Amino acid sequence: MTATSGIGATEATGLAGRRALRTYHGLEPTDRIIGAIRDGLGAGVTLFRADNIGSPADVLAACEALQAARPTGDPPLVIAIDQEGGQLQAVGYGATAWPGDLAIGATGSAELAHAAGAAIGAEAAAMGATLVYAPMCDVLTRASATPLGTRPFGSDPAAVSMLAAAFVEGLQSAGVAGTIKHFPGHGSAVGDSHRALLVVDDPETVVRERDLPPFRAAIAAGALTVMPGHIAVPALTDGRVEVASSSRRIVDELLRGELGFRGVTISDALDMGGAGDPGQLDATVVAAADAGIDLLLLNHDPGTEDAAVDALARGIASGRHAEDRARASADRVLALRERLGSLHRPPLSVVGSAGHRALARRIAEASITLVRDEHGALRSWPTPGGRVALLVPVPADLTPAETSSYLRLGLADALRARGVDVDEYVVPLDPTEAQVAALAAAVADADGVILGTFDAVTFPGQAALARALADRSSVVAVALRSPYDAEVVPASLAVVCTYGIQAPQMEALADALLGRIPFAGHLPVALGPGAPAGPTAAVRRR
Repeated sequence: MTATSGIGATEATGLAGRRALRTYHGLEPTDRIIGAIRDGLGAGVTLFRADNIGSPADVLAACEALQAARPTGDPPLVIAIDQEGGQLQAVGYGATAWPGDLAIGATGSAELAHAAGAAIGAEAAAMGATLVYAPMCDVLTRASATPLGTRPFGSDPAAVSMLAAAFVEGLQSAGVAGTIKHFPGHGSAVGDSHRALLVVDDPETVVRERDLPPFRAAIAAGALTVMPGHIAVPALTDGRVEVASSSRRIVDELLRGELGFRGVTISDALDMGGAGDPGQLDATVVAAADAGIDLLLLNHDPGTEDAAVDALARGIASGRHAEDRARASADRVLALRERLGSLHRPPLSVVGSAGHRALARRIAEASITLVRDEHGALRSWPTPGGRVALLVPVPADLTPAETSSYLRLGLADALRARGVDVDEYVVPLDPTEAQVAALAAAVADADGVILGTFDAVTFPGQAALARALADRSSVVAVALRSPYDAEVVPASLAVVCTYGIQAPQMEALADALLGRIPFAGHLPVALGPGAPAGPTAAVRRR
Protein backbone atom coordinates (compact mmCIF):
# COMPACT_ATOMS: atom_id res chain seq x y z
CA MET A 1 0.00 0.00 0.00
CA THR A 2 1.42 3.37 -0.99
CA ALA A 3 0.49 6.10 1.47
CA THR A 4 0.02 9.63 0.12
CA SER A 5 -1.72 11.17 3.13
CA GLY A 6 1.16 11.03 5.58
CA ILE A 7 -0.18 7.99 7.38
CA GLY A 8 1.27 4.52 7.06
CA ALA A 9 -0.51 1.38 6.00
CA THR A 10 -0.47 -0.21 9.46
CA GLU A 11 -1.92 2.86 11.16
CA ALA A 12 -4.54 3.27 8.42
CA THR A 13 -5.61 -0.34 8.90
CA GLY A 14 -5.94 0.23 12.64
CA LEU A 15 -8.13 3.30 12.09
CA ALA A 16 -10.30 1.37 9.66
CA GLY A 17 -10.61 -1.65 11.94
CA ARG A 18 -11.78 0.50 14.84
CA ARG A 19 -14.84 1.47 12.79
CA ALA A 20 -16.08 -1.93 11.62
CA LEU A 21 -19.08 -3.68 13.19
CA ARG A 22 -18.69 -7.24 12.01
CA THR A 23 -20.71 -10.45 11.88
CA TYR A 24 -20.24 -14.21 12.02
CA HIS A 25 -22.41 -17.30 11.72
CA GLY A 26 -23.13 -19.67 14.59
CA LEU A 27 -24.01 -19.62 18.28
CA GLU A 28 -20.32 -19.55 19.17
CA PRO A 29 -17.86 -16.97 17.79
CA THR A 30 -15.79 -18.39 14.96
CA ASP A 31 -12.00 -18.51 14.98
CA ARG A 32 -12.05 -15.91 12.21
CA ILE A 33 -14.07 -13.33 14.15
CA ILE A 34 -12.00 -13.97 17.27
CA GLY A 35 -8.87 -13.34 15.19
CA ALA A 36 -10.27 -10.14 13.70
CA ILE A 37 -11.11 -8.81 17.16
CA ARG A 38 -7.71 -9.84 18.51
CA ASP A 39 -5.99 -8.05 15.61
CA GLY A 40 -7.94 -4.82 16.07
CA LEU A 41 -9.94 -5.28 12.86
CA GLY A 42 -13.34 -4.81 14.45
CA ALA A 43 -14.90 -2.42 16.96
CA GLY A 44 -17.45 -5.08 17.73
CA VAL A 45 -20.18 -7.24 16.26
CA THR A 46 -23.89 -7.33 15.61
CA LEU A 47 -25.71 -10.45 16.75
CA PHE A 48 -28.63 -11.45 14.53
CA ARG A 49 -31.43 -13.81 15.54
CA ALA A 50 -31.15 -16.00 12.46
CA ASP A 51 -27.37 -16.32 12.74
CA ASN A 52 -26.30 -16.10 16.37
CA ILE A 53 -29.13 -16.24 18.88
CA GLY A 54 -29.98 -19.24 21.01
CA SER A 55 -30.92 -19.01 24.67
CA PRO A 56 -29.99 -16.00 26.81
CA ALA A 57 -27.20 -18.10 28.32
CA ASP A 58 -25.89 -18.83 24.81
CA VAL A 59 -25.86 -15.11 24.02
CA LEU A 60 -23.99 -14.31 27.24
CA ALA A 61 -21.39 -17.00 26.56
CA ALA A 62 -20.81 -15.63 23.04
CA CYS A 63 -20.48 -12.06 24.31
CA GLU A 64 -18.00 -13.09 26.98
CA ALA A 65 -15.89 -14.97 24.42
CA LEU A 66 -15.86 -11.95 22.13
CA GLN A 67 -14.88 -9.57 24.90
CA ALA A 68 -12.11 -11.91 26.01
CA ALA A 69 -10.58 -11.71 22.53
CA ARG A 70 -9.84 -7.98 22.82
CA PRO A 71 -6.23 -6.84 22.89
CA THR A 72 -5.07 -6.15 26.44
CA GLY A 73 -6.18 -2.73 27.59
CA ASP A 74 -8.81 -2.21 24.89
CA PRO A 75 -12.20 -0.95 26.08
CA PRO A 76 -15.25 -3.20 25.72
CA LEU A 77 -16.48 -4.07 22.27
CA VAL A 78 -19.71 -2.75 20.85
CA ILE A 79 -21.95 -5.82 20.86
CA ALA A 80 -25.24 -4.84 19.26
CA ILE A 81 -28.62 -6.54 19.00
CA ASP A 82 -31.99 -5.68 17.42
CA GLN A 83 -33.94 -6.06 20.66
CA GLU A 84 -36.69 -3.60 19.74
CA GLY A 85 -39.49 -5.76 21.07
CA GLY A 86 -42.65 -6.60 19.18
CA GLN A 87 -42.09 -7.14 15.49
CA LEU A 88 -38.28 -7.25 15.74
CA GLN A 89 -36.98 -9.12 18.75
CA ALA A 90 -33.47 -10.51 18.38
CA VAL A 91 -33.70 -12.72 21.46
CA GLY A 92 -36.86 -14.78 21.60
CA TYR A 93 -36.89 -17.91 23.70
CA GLY A 94 -36.20 -17.07 27.34
CA ALA A 95 -36.36 -13.28 27.01
CA THR A 96 -39.43 -11.21 27.82
CA ALA A 97 -41.93 -11.03 24.94
CA TRP A 98 -42.27 -7.27 24.60
CA PRO A 99 -45.07 -5.46 22.79
CA GLY A 100 -43.48 -3.16 20.21
CA ASP A 101 -43.27 0.61 19.93
CA LEU A 102 -46.66 1.01 18.23
CA ALA A 103 -48.32 -0.69 21.21
CA ILE A 104 -46.49 1.74 23.49
CA GLY A 105 -47.76 4.51 21.23
CA ALA A 106 -51.31 3.27 21.77
CA THR A 107 -50.83 3.65 25.53
CA GLY A 108 -49.70 7.26 25.11
CA SER A 109 -47.62 6.80 28.26
CA ALA A 110 -44.09 8.14 28.59
CA GLU A 111 -43.88 6.27 31.89
CA LEU A 112 -44.42 2.94 30.13
CA ALA A 113 -42.02 3.89 27.33
CA HIS A 114 -39.31 4.66 29.90
CA ALA A 115 -40.03 1.47 31.84
CA ALA A 116 -39.95 -0.68 28.71
CA GLY A 117 -36.66 0.88 27.60
CA ALA A 118 -35.09 0.30 31.02
CA ALA A 119 -36.24 -3.33 31.14
CA ILE A 120 -35.10 -4.09 27.58
CA GLY A 121 -31.77 -2.45 28.36
CA ALA A 122 -31.36 -4.48 31.55
CA GLU A 123 -32.05 -7.74 29.73
CA ALA A 124 -29.62 -6.82 26.94
CA ALA A 125 -26.93 -5.95 29.47
CA ALA A 126 -27.53 -9.17 31.39
CA MET A 127 -26.88 -11.14 28.18
CA GLY A 128 -23.65 -9.22 27.53
CA ALA A 129 -24.84 -6.83 24.81
CA THR A 130 -23.66 -3.22 25.04
CA LEU A 131 -25.83 -1.55 22.39
CA VAL A 132 -29.44 -1.96 21.30
CA TYR A 133 -30.63 -0.82 17.87
CA ALA A 134 -33.66 1.00 19.29
CA PRO A 135 -35.82 3.00 19.38
CA MET A 136 -37.32 4.05 16.08
CA CYS A 137 -37.87 7.78 15.65
CA ASP A 138 -39.60 7.31 12.29
CA VAL A 139 -43.08 8.80 12.05
CA LEU A 140 -45.42 6.16 10.66
CA THR A 141 -47.65 6.86 7.66
CA ARG A 142 -49.90 4.63 5.60
CA ALA A 143 -47.21 4.56 2.89
CA SER A 144 -44.84 2.75 5.26
CA ALA A 145 -47.49 0.59 6.96
CA THR A 146 -46.09 -2.70 5.66
CA PRO A 147 -42.29 -2.22 5.76
CA LEU A 148 -42.32 -0.54 9.18
CA GLY A 149 -45.34 -2.32 10.65
CA THR A 150 -45.52 -1.98 14.43
CA ARG A 151 -41.97 -0.70 14.89
CA PRO A 152 -42.59 3.10 15.14
CA PHE A 153 -44.46 4.78 18.00
CA GLY A 154 -47.12 6.31 15.75
CA SER A 155 -47.98 9.04 13.28
CA ASP A 156 -48.05 12.13 15.51
CA PRO A 157 -44.62 13.82 15.66
CA ALA A 158 -45.22 15.26 19.14
CA ALA A 159 -46.23 11.88 20.60
CA VAL A 160 -43.37 10.06 18.84
CA SER A 161 -40.93 12.69 20.15
CA MET A 162 -42.06 12.27 23.74
CA LEU A 163 -42.12 8.48 23.68
CA ALA A 164 -38.81 8.11 21.83
CA ALA A 165 -37.08 10.41 24.32
CA ALA A 166 -38.53 8.51 27.27
CA PHE A 167 -37.51 5.15 25.77
CA VAL A 168 -33.95 6.39 25.16
CA GLU A 169 -33.66 7.61 28.74
CA GLY A 170 -34.92 4.29 30.05
CA LEU A 171 -32.76 2.15 27.80
CA GLN A 172 -29.57 4.02 28.56
CA SER A 173 -30.30 4.07 32.29
CA ALA A 174 -29.41 0.37 32.11
CA GLY A 175 -25.93 1.29 30.88
CA VAL A 176 -26.31 0.13 27.28
CA ALA A 177 -26.24 2.51 24.32
CA GLY A 178 -29.40 3.23 22.39
CA THR A 179 -29.58 3.86 18.65
CA ILE A 180 -32.20 6.22 17.23
CA LYS A 181 -33.14 5.46 13.65
CA HIS A 182 -33.56 5.95 10.66
CA PHE A 183 -32.33 9.53 10.29
CA PRO A 184 -33.67 11.84 8.86
CA GLY A 185 -36.92 9.86 8.85
CA HIS A 186 -38.17 6.76 7.02
CA GLY A 187 -41.87 7.06 7.75
CA SER A 188 -43.27 8.44 4.49
CA ALA A 189 -41.01 6.47 2.16
CA VAL A 190 -42.78 3.94 -0.04
CA GLY A 191 -41.06 0.55 -0.12
CA ASP A 192 -38.42 -1.31 1.86
CA SER A 193 -34.82 -0.05 2.05
CA HIS A 194 -33.67 -3.65 2.47
CA ARG A 195 -34.42 -4.02 -1.22
CA ALA A 196 -33.79 -0.60 -2.80
CA LEU A 197 -32.98 3.03 -2.09
CA LEU A 198 -36.12 4.83 -0.92
CA VAL A 199 -36.86 8.44 -1.78
CA VAL A 200 -38.89 10.76 0.45
CA ASP A 201 -40.36 13.28 -1.98
CA ASP A 202 -42.04 15.58 0.53
CA PRO A 203 -41.25 19.32 0.68
CA GLU A 204 -38.63 20.53 3.14
CA THR A 205 -41.22 22.14 5.42
CA VAL A 206 -43.07 18.83 5.75
CA VAL A 207 -39.89 16.87 6.47
CA ARG A 208 -38.75 19.38 9.08
CA GLU A 209 -42.12 19.52 10.83
CA ARG A 210 -42.93 15.80 10.66
CA ASP A 211 -39.69 13.83 10.63
CA LEU A 212 -37.02 15.80 12.48
CA PRO A 213 -38.74 16.55 15.85
CA PRO A 214 -38.44 12.97 17.23
CA PHE A 215 -34.72 12.94 16.45
CA ARG A 216 -34.24 16.33 18.11
CA ALA A 217 -36.07 15.08 21.21
CA ALA A 218 -34.12 11.81 21.41
CA ILE A 219 -30.80 13.61 20.94
CA ALA A 220 -31.77 16.03 23.71
CA ALA A 221 -32.57 12.98 25.86
CA GLY A 222 -28.96 11.84 25.44
CA ALA A 223 -29.07 9.24 22.67
CA LEU A 224 -25.54 7.92 22.29
CA THR A 225 -25.81 6.75 18.68
CA VAL A 226 -27.81 7.63 15.56
CA MET A 227 -28.42 5.42 12.54
CA PRO A 228 -28.91 7.29 9.26
CA GLY A 229 -31.08 5.29 6.90
CA HIS A 230 -30.65 4.10 3.35
CA ILE A 231 -33.11 6.74 2.22
CA ALA A 232 -32.84 9.90 0.14
CA VAL A 233 -34.55 13.17 1.00
CA PRO A 234 -33.92 15.51 -1.93
CA ALA A 235 -35.56 18.43 -0.12
CA LEU A 236 -32.66 18.34 2.35
CA THR A 237 -29.89 17.90 -0.24
CA ASP A 238 -30.59 20.67 -2.76
CA GLY A 239 -32.76 18.40 -4.86
CA ARG A 240 -30.12 15.71 -5.28
CA VAL A 241 -30.91 12.05 -4.59
CA GLU A 242 -28.25 11.15 -2.03
CA VAL A 243 -28.28 8.13 0.27
CA ALA A 244 -28.53 9.65 3.75
CA SER A 245 -25.95 7.21 5.08
CA SER A 246 -23.44 8.50 2.49
CA SER A 247 -24.39 12.20 2.48
CA ARG A 248 -22.31 14.87 4.18
CA ARG A 249 -25.28 17.21 3.91
CA ILE A 250 -27.34 14.81 6.01
CA VAL A 251 -24.73 13.51 8.46
CA ASP A 252 -22.31 16.41 8.93
CA GLU A 253 -24.39 19.49 8.22
CA LEU A 254 -27.85 18.48 9.40
CA LEU A 255 -27.28 15.85 12.09
CA ARG A 256 -24.05 17.13 13.63
CA GLY A 257 -24.26 20.79 12.64
CA GLU A 258 -27.90 21.78 12.94
CA LEU A 259 -29.15 19.18 15.44
CA GLY A 260 -25.94 19.26 17.46
CA PHE A 261 -25.41 15.51 17.76
CA ARG A 262 -22.01 14.71 19.29
CA GLY A 263 -22.19 10.95 19.58
CA VAL A 264 -21.51 8.01 17.27
CA THR A 265 -23.18 7.48 13.92
CA ILE A 266 -23.84 3.93 12.74
CA SER A 267 -24.75 2.98 9.20
CA ASP A 268 -27.73 0.77 8.59
CA ALA A 269 -26.63 -2.66 7.37
CA LEU A 270 -24.45 -2.24 4.30
CA ASP A 271 -25.77 -5.39 2.63
CA MET A 272 -29.18 -3.75 2.18
CA GLY A 273 -30.33 -2.88 -1.30
CA GLY A 274 -30.68 0.80 -0.40
CA ALA A 275 -27.03 1.12 0.63
CA GLY A 276 -25.67 0.98 -2.90
CA ASP A 277 -24.52 -1.43 -5.56
CA PRO A 278 -23.81 -4.74 -3.77
CA GLY A 279 -20.91 -5.28 -6.12
CA GLN A 280 -19.34 -1.99 -5.04
CA LEU A 281 -19.14 -2.45 -1.28
CA ASP A 282 -15.63 -0.98 -1.19
CA ALA A 283 -16.88 2.29 -2.66
CA THR A 284 -19.95 2.31 -0.42
CA VAL A 285 -17.86 1.87 2.72
CA VAL A 286 -15.49 4.71 1.83
CA ALA A 287 -18.35 7.01 0.82
CA ALA A 288 -20.22 6.35 4.07
CA ALA A 289 -17.10 6.89 6.15
CA ASP A 290 -16.31 10.10 4.32
CA ALA A 291 -19.86 11.37 4.91
CA GLY A 292 -19.33 11.05 8.65
CA ILE A 293 -20.48 7.52 9.50
CA ASP A 294 -18.38 6.35 12.44
CA LEU A 295 -19.37 2.68 12.70
CA LEU A 296 -19.94 0.66 9.54
CA LEU A 297 -22.50 -2.09 10.04
CA LEU A 298 -21.35 -5.03 7.95
CA ASN A 299 -23.42 -8.15 7.35
CA HIS A 300 -21.38 -10.13 4.86
CA ASP A 301 -19.21 -13.20 4.54
CA PRO A 302 -15.85 -12.90 6.34
CA GLY A 303 -13.81 -12.38 3.18
CA THR A 304 -16.03 -9.53 2.02
CA GLU A 305 -15.86 -7.89 5.45
CA ASP A 306 -12.06 -8.16 5.43
CA ALA A 307 -12.01 -6.56 1.98
CA ALA A 308 -14.26 -3.73 3.16
CA VAL A 309 -11.95 -2.92 6.07
CA ASP A 310 -8.98 -3.03 3.72
CA ALA A 311 -10.75 -0.72 1.27
CA LEU A 312 -11.34 1.85 4.00
CA ALA A 313 -7.71 1.55 5.10
CA ARG A 314 -6.58 2.22 1.52
CA GLY A 315 -8.92 5.19 1.37
CA ILE A 316 -7.37 6.64 4.52
CA ALA A 317 -3.80 6.00 3.39
CA SER A 318 -4.40 7.48 -0.06
CA GLY A 319 -6.16 10.55 1.25
CA ARG A 320 -9.46 9.62 -0.38
CA HIS A 321 -10.89 9.61 3.14
CA ALA A 322 -9.26 12.49 5.02
CA GLU A 323 -7.04 11.47 7.92
CA ASP A 324 -8.50 14.06 10.29
CA ARG A 325 -12.02 12.79 9.65
CA ALA A 326 -10.89 9.19 10.09
CA ARG A 327 -9.25 10.00 13.41
CA ALA A 328 -12.27 11.96 14.63
CA SER A 329 -14.56 9.03 13.88
CA ALA A 330 -12.23 6.52 15.50
CA ASP A 331 -11.99 8.74 18.59
CA ARG A 332 -15.77 8.96 18.88
CA VAL A 333 -16.04 5.17 18.68
CA LEU A 334 -13.30 4.79 21.28
CA ALA A 335 -15.09 7.21 23.62
CA LEU A 336 -18.32 5.22 23.25
CA ARG A 337 -16.54 1.97 24.03
CA GLU A 338 -14.87 3.49 27.09
CA ARG A 339 -18.26 4.71 28.30
CA LEU A 340 -19.68 1.23 27.87
CA GLY A 341 -16.87 0.00 30.11
CA SER A 342 -18.79 1.33 33.10
CA LEU A 343 -21.72 -0.96 32.30
CA HIS A 344 -23.00 -2.86 35.33
CA ARG A 345 -24.18 -6.24 34.15
CA PRO A 346 -27.31 -7.50 35.95
CA PRO A 347 -27.64 -11.21 36.69
CA LEU A 348 -28.93 -13.35 33.86
CA SER A 349 -32.02 -14.07 35.95
CA VAL A 350 -33.39 -10.63 35.07
CA VAL A 351 -34.02 -11.91 31.53
CA GLY A 352 -37.65 -12.96 31.32
CA SER A 353 -38.16 -12.18 35.00
CA ALA A 354 -41.59 -12.06 36.58
CA GLY A 355 -41.38 -8.28 36.96
CA HIS A 356 -40.59 -7.81 33.29
CA ARG A 357 -43.35 -10.17 32.19
CA ALA A 358 -45.78 -8.19 34.34
CA LEU A 359 -44.62 -4.95 32.72
CA ALA A 360 -45.10 -6.42 29.24
CA ARG A 361 -48.62 -7.48 30.20
CA ARG A 362 -49.33 -4.01 31.61
CA ILE A 363 -48.27 -2.41 28.32
CA ALA A 364 -50.38 -4.87 26.36
CA GLU A 365 -53.48 -4.25 28.47
CA ALA A 366 -53.08 -0.49 28.13
CA SER A 367 -52.71 -0.70 24.36
CA ILE A 368 -55.57 -2.89 23.07
CA THR A 369 -57.77 -0.48 21.12
CA LEU A 370 -61.42 -0.66 20.15
CA VAL A 371 -61.51 1.34 16.91
CA ARG A 372 -65.25 0.92 16.39
CA ASP A 373 -68.26 -1.25 17.14
CA GLU A 374 -71.07 0.60 15.41
CA HIS A 375 -73.51 -2.32 15.60
CA GLY A 376 -72.70 -3.50 19.10
CA ALA A 377 -71.14 -6.82 18.19
CA LEU A 378 -69.12 -6.89 21.39
CA ARG A 379 -72.08 -6.14 23.64
CA SER A 380 -73.52 -9.59 23.07
CA TRP A 381 -70.38 -11.48 22.13
CA PRO A 382 -69.75 -14.27 22.56
CA THR A 383 -73.02 -16.01 23.34
CA PRO A 384 -72.63 -17.94 26.63
CA GLY A 385 -71.97 -21.56 25.74
CA GLY A 386 -71.71 -20.69 22.06
CA ARG A 387 -69.01 -21.58 19.57
CA VAL A 388 -66.52 -19.01 18.31
CA ALA A 389 -64.77 -19.36 14.96
CA LEU A 390 -61.28 -17.87 14.82
CA LEU A 391 -59.90 -17.04 11.37
CA VAL A 392 -56.20 -16.15 11.53
CA PRO A 393 -53.21 -16.18 9.19
CA VAL A 394 -49.94 -17.85 10.07
CA PRO A 395 -47.52 -15.13 11.26
CA ALA A 396 -45.05 -14.23 8.53
CA ASP A 397 -42.05 -11.95 8.10
CA LEU A 398 -43.20 -9.25 5.68
CA THR A 399 -39.77 -7.59 5.79
CA PRO A 400 -36.26 -8.78 6.67
CA ALA A 401 -36.46 -6.58 9.81
CA GLU A 402 -39.07 -8.81 11.38
CA THR A 403 -39.21 -11.90 13.58
CA SER A 404 -42.96 -12.64 13.47
CA SER A 405 -42.35 -15.99 11.79
CA TYR A 406 -40.72 -17.25 14.99
CA LEU A 407 -44.01 -16.82 16.86
CA ARG A 408 -47.08 -19.01 17.16
CA LEU A 409 -50.29 -17.02 17.41
CA GLY A 410 -51.69 -17.86 20.84
CA LEU A 411 -55.15 -16.26 20.71
CA ALA A 412 -57.04 -19.55 20.44
CA ASP A 413 -55.22 -20.95 23.46
CA ALA A 414 -55.88 -17.76 25.44
CA LEU A 415 -59.61 -17.91 24.67
CA ARG A 416 -59.86 -21.62 25.47
CA ALA A 417 -58.10 -21.04 28.79
CA ARG A 418 -60.93 -18.61 29.56
CA GLY A 419 -63.63 -21.17 28.81
CA VAL A 420 -64.46 -20.23 25.22
CA ASP A 421 -65.22 -23.01 22.72
CA VAL A 422 -62.99 -22.08 19.76
CA ASP A 423 -62.67 -23.55 16.29
CA GLU A 424 -59.50 -22.19 14.69
CA TYR A 425 -59.13 -21.85 10.91
CA VAL A 426 -55.84 -21.04 9.25
CA VAL A 427 -56.18 -18.28 6.64
CA PRO A 428 -53.65 -17.88 3.80
CA LEU A 429 -51.85 -14.55 3.88
CA ASP A 430 -53.62 -13.56 0.66
CA PRO A 431 -56.59 -15.93 0.18
CA THR A 432 -58.02 -16.50 -3.26
CA GLU A 433 -61.68 -15.92 -4.16
CA ALA A 434 -62.38 -19.63 -3.76
CA GLN A 435 -60.63 -19.76 -0.39
CA VAL A 436 -62.59 -16.73 0.80
CA ALA A 437 -65.85 -18.42 -0.12
CA ALA A 438 -64.87 -21.67 1.57
CA LEU A 439 -63.79 -19.94 4.79
CA ALA A 440 -66.97 -17.83 4.94
CA ALA A 441 -69.07 -20.98 4.50
CA ALA A 442 -67.10 -22.87 7.16
CA VAL A 443 -67.94 -20.30 9.85
CA ALA A 444 -71.56 -19.71 8.79
CA ASP A 445 -72.99 -21.48 11.83
CA ALA A 446 -70.63 -20.05 14.43
CA ASP A 447 -72.14 -17.97 17.23
CA GLY A 448 -69.31 -15.46 16.94
CA VAL A 449 -66.41 -14.88 14.54
CA ILE A 450 -63.01 -13.34 15.14
CA LEU A 451 -61.19 -12.40 11.95
CA GLY A 452 -57.52 -11.71 12.47
CA THR A 453 -55.92 -9.56 9.79
CA PHE A 454 -52.19 -9.36 9.20
CA ASP A 455 -51.68 -6.40 6.88
CA ALA A 456 -54.94 -6.44 4.97
CA VAL A 457 -53.83 -3.09 3.54
CA THR A 458 -51.30 -5.04 1.47
CA PHE A 459 -53.06 -8.37 0.90
CA PRO A 460 -56.44 -7.84 -0.80
CA GLY A 461 -57.60 -11.38 -0.09
CA GLN A 462 -57.79 -10.56 3.63
CA ALA A 463 -59.96 -7.52 2.89
CA ALA A 464 -62.14 -9.69 0.63
CA LEU A 465 -62.66 -12.15 3.48
CA ALA A 466 -63.72 -9.28 5.74
CA ARG A 467 -66.24 -8.17 3.11
CA ALA A 468 -67.58 -11.72 2.84
CA LEU A 469 -68.42 -11.56 6.55
CA ALA A 470 -69.82 -8.02 6.45
CA ASP A 471 -73.48 -9.03 6.80
CA ARG A 472 -72.84 -10.97 10.01
CA SER A 473 -73.76 -9.25 13.29
CA SER A 474 -71.26 -11.01 15.53
CA VAL A 475 -67.95 -10.52 13.71
CA VAL A 476 -64.96 -8.79 15.29
CA ALA A 477 -62.01 -7.97 13.03
CA VAL A 478 -58.70 -7.81 14.88
CA ALA A 479 -55.86 -5.92 13.20
CA LEU A 480 -52.88 -7.91 14.48
CA ARG A 481 -50.19 -5.85 12.77
CA SER A 482 -51.19 -2.69 10.91
CA PRO A 483 -53.91 -0.45 12.38
CA TYR A 484 -54.46 0.81 8.83
CA ASP A 485 -56.34 -2.43 8.24
CA ALA A 486 -59.31 -0.57 9.77
CA GLU A 487 -59.47 1.41 6.51
CA VAL A 488 -60.25 -1.67 4.41
CA VAL A 489 -62.54 -3.57 6.81
CA PRO A 490 -66.27 -2.93 6.21
CA ALA A 491 -67.87 -0.42 8.57
CA SER A 492 -70.39 -3.02 9.71
CA LEU A 493 -67.68 -5.01 11.50
CA ALA A 494 -66.29 -4.22 14.91
CA VAL A 495 -62.55 -3.49 14.71
CA VAL A 496 -59.91 -3.97 17.41
CA CYS A 497 -56.16 -3.28 17.14
CA THR A 498 -53.42 -5.13 19.02
CA TYR A 499 -50.28 -3.72 17.30
CA GLY A 500 -48.53 -7.06 17.41
CA ILE A 501 -48.85 -10.74 18.22
CA GLN A 502 -46.59 -11.29 21.22
CA ALA A 503 -48.07 -13.52 23.93
CA PRO A 504 -48.94 -10.69 26.37
CA GLN A 505 -50.93 -8.99 23.61
CA MET A 506 -52.94 -12.12 22.84
CA GLU A 507 -53.68 -12.66 26.53
CA ALA A 508 -54.79 -9.03 26.92
CA LEU A 509 -56.88 -9.24 23.76
CA ALA A 510 -58.72 -12.32 25.06
CA ASP A 511 -59.51 -10.53 28.32
CA ALA A 512 -60.70 -7.40 26.51
CA LEU A 513 -62.93 -9.36 24.12
CA LEU A 514 -64.54 -11.11 27.08
CA GLY A 515 -65.09 -7.87 28.98
CA ARG A 516 -62.64 -8.70 31.75
CA ILE A 517 -60.58 -5.55 31.11
CA PRO A 518 -61.49 -2.34 29.26
CA PHE A 519 -60.26 -1.47 25.80
CA ALA A 520 -57.80 1.10 27.13
CA GLY A 521 -55.71 1.96 24.06
CA HIS A 522 -56.00 4.83 21.62
CA LEU A 523 -55.16 4.82 17.92
CA PRO A 524 -51.53 5.97 17.55
CA VAL A 525 -52.04 6.66 13.83
CA ALA A 526 -54.28 8.94 11.81
CA LEU A 527 -56.55 6.97 9.51
CA GLY A 528 -57.01 8.24 5.98
CA PRO A 529 -59.90 10.23 4.48
CA GLY A 530 -63.07 8.19 4.35
CA ALA A 531 -61.87 5.68 6.91
CA PRO A 532 -64.23 4.83 9.76
CA ALA A 533 -63.78 7.19 12.68
CA GLY A 534 -62.31 5.90 15.89
CA PRO A 535 -60.57 7.04 19.08
CA THR A 536 -57.44 9.12 18.50
CA ALA A 537 -54.18 9.03 20.37
CA ALA A 538 -54.23 10.57 23.82
CA VAL A 539 -50.77 11.41 25.12
CA ARG A 540 -50.42 10.96 28.86
CA ARG A 541 -47.32 12.48 30.37
CA ARG A 542 -45.37 11.22 33.34
